Amino acid sequence: MQDKYELTQEENIFLAKKMLVNNIYSNAKIEGCNVTFPETETILNGVNVPNVKLDDIQCILNLRDAWKYVITTVEKEFDLEYICKINEYVARNESLQWGALRTGKVLISGTEYVPDIPKQEEVKKHLKEILAIENITTRAIRYMLYGMRNQLFWDGNKRTSLICANKILIQKGKGILMVQDKQLKEFSELLTDYYDTNQSKKIEEFLYNYCIFGIDKD
Repeated sequence: MQDKYELTQEENIFLAKKMLVNNIYSNAKIEGCNVTFPETETILNGVNVPNVKLDDIQCILNLRDAWKYVITTVEKEFDLEYICKINEYVARNESLQWGALRTGKVLISGTEYVPDIPKQEEVKKHLKEILAIENITTRAIRYMLYGMRNQLFWDGNKRTSLICANKILIQKGKGILMVQDKQLKEFSELLTDYYDTNQSKKIEEFLYNYCIFGIDKD
């Protein structure tokens, strides 16, 4: 797997800002948030949308704050503390506890796979192994899948993991990872298969081929 884009960090931050509403909308849809793109844009503009549930509005605003944090701290080291901070923004007022590793069992809809309760030292060990991957795009995708499958937090794991993957990409100028509406069904099917089998080849190829965006230059 080769990096698809070679951007400066400045170019990648510009891209992230331009795609911010799209990213927030797609992040919300991945977690089943029942909003349209125009509704998402309206909420982000600070306008009341009467037909949208308060929980969905909270989801959108939390994602906004998480993305703003990434864009303004792009040089900050990516470690477990940083990952917890992203979850603190993403799952604020939605979860039993936000910004801290979960301490009990959780189930994942659609699969019989039950992730272990995360232990801090084990998470740090896996994170170190992932961050040692030389190719940045592979590194970002692997972290995203690791975070989703291991369900490090009580809630918001897909959103947190996807935003963390983008932090890895943006810092090194490798583009943006976004799962669009038209790809959600296939992504969900591949993710469930990955949960069941722990075999990531298919979903990694899918994410690389269809979900990495950048700036095409002459």
